Amino acid sequence: MANYALGSTDAEHERLIWQAEWIAPLTERLFREAGISPGQRVLDVGSGVGDVALLLARLVGPAGEVVGIERDKRSVARARARVADAGLRNVEFVHGDVARIPNGKPFDAAVGRLVLMWIQDPAAALRLLTRLVRPGGVVAFQEPYWAPVIALLAPLRLWSTTVGAIHETFRRSGANPELGATLYKTFLAAGLPGPTMRLEMMLGKDSDLARLFSGLVDTLATEHGRLESPLGELGDLGTLERRLEAEVAASDAVAGSPAFVGAWSRKPAS
Repeated sequence: MANYALGSTDAEHERLIWQAEWIAPLTERLFREAGISPGQRVLDVGSGVGDVALLLARLVGPAGEVVGIERDKRSVARARARVADAGLRNVEFVHGDVARIPNGKPFDAAVGRLVLMWIQDPAAALRLLTRLVRPGGVVAFQEPYWAPVIALLAPLRLWSTTVGAIHETFRRSGANPELGATLYKTFLAAGLPGPTMRLEMMLGKDSDLARLFSGLVDTLATEHGRLESPLGELGDLGTLERRLEAEVAASDAVAGSPAFVGAWSRKPAS
């Protein structure tokens, strides 16, 4: 497991909740295309503060079941509180890793979002998860691919520097910010059929794009010394969001988000 460079502060939890709401439509499209539907039992890997599990609970309905697995205790506590506040009775969270999930009643699907990028051997993780899925069940993951946005933002100096600093900080932490581009071979290495895939990214001058990157920088800045990241090149972080907005507004270019690559496949029947 890579060093998780984003931490688990209250501020980071709030940032994750905002980010999750922003990209939820992309994740929901992937899950619906993969066949997540009412009545299913779904395993959510790397649940964080529970956003994917909450989305899944809506897709599987009251007759379905969602089990989330998360290594961070503070995130599990926040996820459980959010589920309780939502009045959901078909979602539970397990603190620990996948090895703690009993190999009993199989799942109809195992899914995750922005989680394999933190795992040193994602193919081995998928092999382990697949054992918990019934024959014919779904394995679906959504992971980042930063190369397209790095190329897109080259004409915008501050945006380009910001994205480059975030990307390099992730890389130095041991994470793989380009994992989305390798999901096809990762699924094959895990013994799964070649997945159906889609790539989506947001483009435009929307202020949410500046908020996305400045929020990541704020969180990663706590890792600046230990990871020797290049975040110090960005100047006053308190004004970064406004400076990003001003730069793209004054240009004839558009900004963009990282690309999100979704991949899904079905466990072979035998």
